[in-house]
Amino acid sequence: MQHKIYSLINSSLSEIKENILATLAYFDMFNYPLTRAEVYLFLKKKYNYDFFDDALKCLLNSGIIHQFAQFYTLKNDHYLIVRRNEGNQKAAELIKIAGRVGDLLIKFPYVRGIAISGSLSKNFADEQSDIDLFIITEKNRLWIARTIMHCFKKLTFLVNKEHLFCMNYFIDMEQLEIIEKNIYTAIEVGTLIPLQGDIVFEKFYTANTWIKEFIPNKNMRIATAKPVKASFFKIFFETLLNSSPGNLIDNILLKITAGRWQKKTIHKKLNSHGILLGMLTGKHFAKPDPVNFQNKLLAKYEQKVSVLLSGYENNLAH
Repeated sequence: MQHKIYSLINSSLSEIKENILATLAYFDMFNYPLTRAEVYLFLKKKYNYDFFDDALKCLLNSGIIHQFAQFYTLKNDHYLIVRRNEGNQKAAELIKIAGRVGDLLIKFPYVRGIAISGSLSKNFADEQSDIDLFIITEKNRLWIARTIMHCFKKLTFLVNKEHLFCMNYFIDMEQLEIIEKNIYTAIEVGTLIPLQGDIVFEKFYTANTWIKEFIPNKNMRIATAKPVKASFFKIFFETLLNSSPGNLIDNILLKITAGRWQKKTIHKKLNSHGILLGMLTGKHFAKPDPVNFQNKLLAKYEQKVSVLLSGYENNLAH
């Protein structure tokens, strides 16, 4: 009986260790070490915290992972900690600016929710970082809202502030569920920092409870979001377009934008960071094309985890 209990404990520890390694491997692709609490938050299963702590210590003692101060990483490189600390400081400054950006953009017609996304939502930024924004619009008015916001963004180029307004992912309230369901999208959704639209983000998270299949320990943030206050300009503009002509205009803007992006894709245009431009468009969404980044990252992650776990098993065998 005692032998069976020990076997179960060892089996549980082995599974936790593999999940810890897989979690660290994901963030290692971004050279981002994690704290103990962060490792636990992004595990793909729920575990007893004492078991988790024992597994973490075993991996440290075996030299498979490394610890620098409060951070854990696969690489034995102290510079990663310096990089993270500097990135966290820079992010704190940029998040404050993002709050002011959100206060401005929520005044635009049909905008119902705004959140910080991308690396900034993971509390990291450097000198080249943009403020990436996730936008939720009123149903069937996404393309009116997006067009107005992007016309405004064109003006920001005149004062060299375009990097503060990277509105690169739009959905509307008709289709709040994120269709692509994988570890990448789960972490992106789970780490969003809502700025505006507390009620809207409650609905958004209710529509995306599937992320618990990938990161069950992560609670989604709503407290950071302010309630939306309607301005006179917003009410007046929306009243004018809450009609059949509004539907027609939205559809025309979708068709025009989809055509422009199709040409950019065909000609393999690059953005300012040298990344291939690509966007998927539909009546209820406008988002980066997953083929250009997401699928490549997932393939890289799967290969990285496979190699890492193979090495871990060989280490156990010897």
